[in-house]
Amino acid sequence: MIKNDAWITRMADKGLISPFEPSLVRAVENDVTASIRPVISYGLSSYGYDLRLSPAEFRIFRHIPGKVVDPKHFNPDNLEATSLHQDESGEFFILPAHSYGLGVALEKLNIPDNITVICIGKSTYARCGIIANLTPAEAAWRGHLTLEFSNSSSADCRIYANEGIVQLLFLEGEPCQVSYEARRGKYQDQSETVTLARV
Repeated sequence: MIKNDAWITRMADKGLISPFEPSLVRAVENDVTASIRPVISYGLSSYGYDLRLSPAEFRIFRHIPGKVVDPKHFNPDNLEATSLHQDESGEFFILPAHSYGLGVALEKLNIPDNITVICIGKSTYARCGIIANLTPAEAAWRGHLTLEFSNSSSADCRIYANEGIVQLLFLEGEPCQVSYEARRGKYQDQSETVTLARV
């Protein structure tokens, strides 16, 4: 069964999501000018929660002649850190046309052992050609999700930090025999930095 806003709020009090925004935020006050600035929505929705992209780090895959990306022996040289920019619209990274990038969620998650989370893209970005990889967070997983984005358009695109980037859906099931924590999953306790492929 998919969990609703009341359940998400109760569980947030027990550490499910931190920091937690109890309503859907669509605008914020500019600290300098005291004006209101629209943002890509984040926070609690009817049957989910919209995570924000952390400003801490964003990396883009680059072609390096003679280097092949190998998930069993991942070479960090294939990823290049990109700068955080800022203007009146907010803080943002630029994902070049036809490229792939990795970012990290601002919020930390602590998933109960009878819940699995599915992370899906937001339609605002999808309409700009940005595809967020469908990412799970299994039962008893905790940490900051590393998020993956593909720019399928022929134009460079802004990816806004501190604003909504993906939506989480919480699915409850019968208790599993072995949780992610119990089997010592390789992506447990990710920090607020991009976590590279591991085997």
